[in-house]
Amino acid sequence: MTTSFIHSLQSEWLKTRRSLASWLVVLGSFLIPAIILIARLVYSDNLQKDSAAPDFWEKLFSMCWQAMALLLLPMGVILATSLIAQLEFRNNTWKQLHTTPQYLTTIFAAKLAVILAMMLQFLLLFNIGIYLVGVIPNVIFGVAYPAQAFPFAYFLEKNAWFFVDCLPIVALQYLISLHFKNFLVPLGFGLGMLVASLTAVEWEYGYTIPYTYCPLNFFTLRNVGTTLQQGANVHLWAVGYFVLFTIMGYVLYLTKKEKG
Repeated sequence: MTTSFIHSLQSEWLKTRRSLASWLVVLGSFLIPAIILIARLVYSDNLQKDSAAPDFWEKLFSMCWQAMALLLLPMGVILATSLIAQLEFRNNTWKQLHTTPQYLTTIFAAKLAVILAMMLQFLLLFNIGIYLVGVIPNVIFGVAYPAQAFPFAYFLEKNAWFFVDCLPIVALQYLISLHFKNFLVPLGFGLGMLVASLTAVEWEYGYTIPYTYCPLNFFTLRNVGTTLQQGANVHLWAVGYFVLFTIMGYVLYLTKKEKG
């Protein structure tokens, strides 16, 4: 079973090579850092003052995550999950896949694992981009390296929470994408939920909507009062929704009569 899963995982990963989803991960991860890098190069007069700040890396981290957490990361997760889950629909290869000696459980788990691995890849590249934003302008203009030591633990912790907060989006988009051949269905649903979540962020019970967790997490990063400070732990909600949607998706996948 373990060997079969590894082979299935390798196969699913190979399918994503040079796909739109893989390009989305690479280009999307460097988009915001590239914009902020250009801004730091243009306004180079502030480099020395900024680099001397004792919280330089935290401020840069927060600056880079603003647009990413509120819009681009949830949107990217929606697009990437839908694209990967529907590879067989677009290539008309579901029947070929199901004739291979693999358990349905293995196929379901391998596809989900690839999506999660691509999320980790995205976060890794994004944080590399943040680091480069912090050091490249200094090298170009001969400014000293930032006075604050790079806070690895801080970056690791905050990225881990953003990863957790994206899990319900992955699971729900995966569920929907496996059951509709039309790519516009999961895409439209996801974007509609994203718009609704941005509206519901300040709602008292906004934490019940699984697409609100990345913005809510970002607001805590900026010390803005949200439902997270009012007793609702959105990280636990995110894990709970992920488990629920994954189980639902798995059961529906197994019981679906026409899987191709």
